[in-house]
Amino acid sequence: MIYKLQIEKVLLIVFAVFTVGSSLAQQDPQYTQYMYNTMSINPGYTGQRDTLSVVALYRTQWVGIDGAPKTQTLGAHMPLKNKKIGLGLSIVNDKLGPATETFFNGNFSYTINVSENNTKLSFGVNGGFHLLNTDWSKGRFKNPDVAFNENVNLVSPIIGAGLYLRSEKWYLGLSVPNFITTNHYDDYQESLATERLHYYFIGGYVFDLSKSTKFKPALLVKAVSGSPIIADVSANFLFNKKITLGLAYRWDDSLAGIVGFQISNEIYLGYAYDYTTTNLNNYNSGTHEIMLRYELQSLGKLLSPRFF
Repeated sequence: MIYKLQIEKVLLIVFAVFTVGSSLAQQDPQYTQYMYNTMSINPGYTGQRDTLSVVALYRTQWVGIDGAPKTQTLGAHMPLKNKKIGLGLSIVNDKLGPATETFFNGNFSYTINVSENNTKLSFGVNGGFHLLNTDWSKGRFKNPDVAFNENVNLVSPIIGAGLYLRSEKWYLGLSVPNFITTNHYDDYQESLATERLHYYFIGGYVFDLSKSTKFKPALLVKAVSGSPIIADVSANFLFNKKITLGLAYRWDDSLAGIVGFQISNEIYLGYAYDYTTTNLNNYNSGTHEIMLRYELQSLGKLLSPRFF
């Protein structure tokens, strides 16, 4: 069961895979604004905003290539009154070629103090299910046999875990979003394949450059068995607690610009544009990602927006 893109685009993608050494056969959805969408990759972050936080994100990748990834994410999380327990819900819809994958996750975290200077360690778990639906009628197939062209509808369980360590100035996290082997759509092989374990490491630090300017470098490293390690590095500046400007680089893949506006204490709007740095940029006009975060200030009584 093979989904066909236009021939020249397929050849270019295959060429890019072997020349740049990065895996275009992505499995889990990827984000440029991961530093503001942390619960989607680490359940230990659940409840760490100290208030009810709702994040919606839309990403359209490699605009101009038929069947390129499109991702929608909706997540909400909050701490309970003692702030030791966090609860959250995450829904991710990812479209790629003829396949649509939807992830539903409930998140739970438990936080303990590990030092007197307000350093905290959170243990997080997530559980839910994964829906995989394919519509092979959207493409052409190498095998015309009807038995090999039947649409697929699969439901698989999800169980993951994560650790999140933070202070007022820095954070570190390690997570595996799903320990269970499931099926997914592989855009490189253009067929169903077995999902492999994803390991995520995140880190960041906030520097006070002046009373009105903060600087936050951040790092995301994703390791998947049998694939090259993917590393994202970013550098964001926060001006007057209102405007965020930054740059991000995904190793051997793309360069991105990030801009964000703290419209009010409750609402943050962010946008990122990725420019492909491989030969694939000849066939697409980049990647767009927009996110909206709403936080209920009366619950957490946050007097000013936090950087992470």
